[in-house]
Order: sequence, then structure tokens, then C-alpha cells
Amino acid sequence: MSKIDRQVAFTGTKDVAEALQFDVPRLEAYLRDHAPGFAGPLTVRQFKGGQSNPTYMLETPGRSYVLRRKPPGKLLPSAHAVDREFRVIRALHAQGFPVAEPVHFCADESVAGTAFYVMGFVAGRVFWNPEMPGSNPDERTAVYDAMNATLSRLHSFDPAAIGLADFGRGENYVARQVERWSKQYRASQTQEIDAMERLIEWLPANLPPPQPSRLVHGDYRLDNMILHATEPKVLAVLDWELSTLGDPLADFTYHLMQWHMPPEDTGAGTGSLVGFDLDALGIPTLAEYVNDYVMRTGLDPRPCLAVYLAYNFFRIAAILQGIAGRVRDGTATNEHAAAKAQMVRPLAETAWRFAREAGA
Repeated sequence: MSKIDRQVAFTGTKDVAEALQFDVPRLEAYLRDHAPGFAGPLTVRQFKGGQSNPTYMLETPGRSYVLRRKPPGKLLPSAHAVDREFRVIRALHAQGFPVAEPVHFCADESVAGTAFYVMGFVAGRVFWNPEMPGSNPDERTAVYDAMNATLSRLHSFDPAAIGLADFGRGENYVARQVERWSKQYRASQTQEIDAMERLIEWLPANLPPPQPSRLVHGDYRLDNMILHATEPKVLAVLDWELSTLGDPLADFTYHLMQWHMPPEDTGAGTGSLVGFDLDALGIPTLAEYVNDYVMRTGLDPRPCLAVYLAYNFFRIAAILQGIAGRVRDGTATNEHAAAKAQMVRPLAETAWRFAREAGA
């Protein structure tokens, strides 16, 4: 399998895949009645990225929008929760947090085949690689600082104060995540992976101590945000499908995985900083990045960092196993899904290495 240039492969739009098409005139008529200020004619293209929930560019003469919807076909329990995505971006937009403008949510599956929501299109840059090819040391330093500050701000919100008191069961978050993703892994399992079996047994008995319940993103990384076209400024954090109330340190340490991500040959993974000269690039070390988060939030993952990383690498392995299951079932929404599925074993083995570091 040839290596993918992530920046080329995932940037921009393409014709809508046949399996993900819907009735555009019907959608246009619906939005004309339900989205304030909407006026056609409407053209629709599919974003190249958007692995889990199919994501579309909606263009009209006056404005561009983005539509995210549940994929068609058989879905895993509780997955693809576009209604929750819409609710959280609406709450955060009201606080001035960098998210796209929420426009409309539609639960009526007759309009576009599945439930969907529409948000404003945010113009800017997406870096699909954590080393930020084509950038420069000063900009990388500033972007990483902006990423850190943005996540720190997210974890500073009192969920009740922004209308999200019932957005999830904040207590026992890591335990519930381990249980959830163990079940999701089993539902999508396509091969026997010894490291996953060991983790499913070890993790429930070796959880980190509880933390205050905060709003967590669930998939916070550089390629899930839009940056200003010329400034190191976060304009919008994307992909809130996995957001809930939970452990902010679990959320932050997920973000730290890029410093330890197993490099892979296809380019379809989430990107890795392993093997790069971080100082020359202007990217902070993991220790420096953690220190900045601790300073901003007062929350400290360092005493349990190995456990958190074991959990997070297990979790991402289970998530990618879900993609492997969709490849098996013929419902994968991205042409690079099969390459992503190849990452499950090395991610599981990395998770087990951290579990061993934590005493397993």
C-alpha cells in the first residue's frame, strides 16, 4: 500500500460518494424553510476528511455551510451522535469558544436519509500532520501554545453554567470509557490481538484516581481544528462526536498521544511526532507541553501519565477497530479506512507498553 500524503488526501472536497448521496433538492427545500437566511440554489460536495460522520460542503450564492450526518447502514450503539455534536457546539458558541456557528439540527431521516445538522463554514487552514509541514519554528511554537490554551479553556468551563449539566455522567468516566470501548471493540472485532485482550482485563482494575467532571472533547488534536489563514489562532475546533462530561486529564492525555504515536507507512493514521527534531521544528517537548497545561488549569496528569496513555492508546485502537468493522461490513465512509484499520495492532501494543510501564 503506497504512502498517503495526508495534507493532499484529506484537504478539500470531492464528489459525493455514491453510497453517501442524498436528495439535494429535498434538502434545499427543507433548509429554505428551517435555516434562517438560507437561499439556493444549493450545490453539495463531500469533504475528503470526516472519517466517522460523513461531512459535506453546502454552497449557495450567499453563504457556505457544512452538513454532518449519521452514516447510513447498521451503526454501533451510541455512535455517530450528531444531535450531541450540535448541542455542544451551540453551548460553546454562546460562550465565544472557537466553534463553527450552529445553524440547524434535523432528526427527520426523510430529509437526507439520516439525522444531520448544519453549521457555518469556517475558512482557514487545517494541518493534517502534527509536525506542520511548510510552517516555520515560530509559527509552530505559537500554534501549539494556542492548542494548549484552547483545550485548557475548554476544561475550565463549569458544565452547569453553560447549560450542559446533563450532557453526560461525569463520574467514573475512564471506567465507563474502558467498558464502552471494550464492547465496541468486541462488536467490530476482525482479528485476535493479544495486547487488546490483556488491556481489556488489566485496565478496569488499574484506573487513575477521579478528577473533577468537565466538558471533554474526546478527539482533540491538530487536524480537528481550523486555524486562521495567516495567524497562529484557533478559529474552530471540529468533530465533537465523542464529547461528553468526564475526566479532563483523560482528554488532555489523549491529545498527548502524538508524542508517542507509532509511526506507520500508509499515512492514514493520526500522525506522529516520533523521530522528529522537535527543538528544530519549534514544537515543545511533551514535558514542556504538560507543564503549560498544568500551569493553566491546575490539573496534573503526571502522577498517572502511563496509565492514562495506556487507556488512550487502547481507546484509539478500539475506535479504529470500529472503522475496520465498517470496512468488513461495507459501510466505511472514507477510501483510506482500510489503511486506518491496519493501525489497530500497533496501537494496542503501544497501549500495553504503557500498561507495563505502569506496573502491569
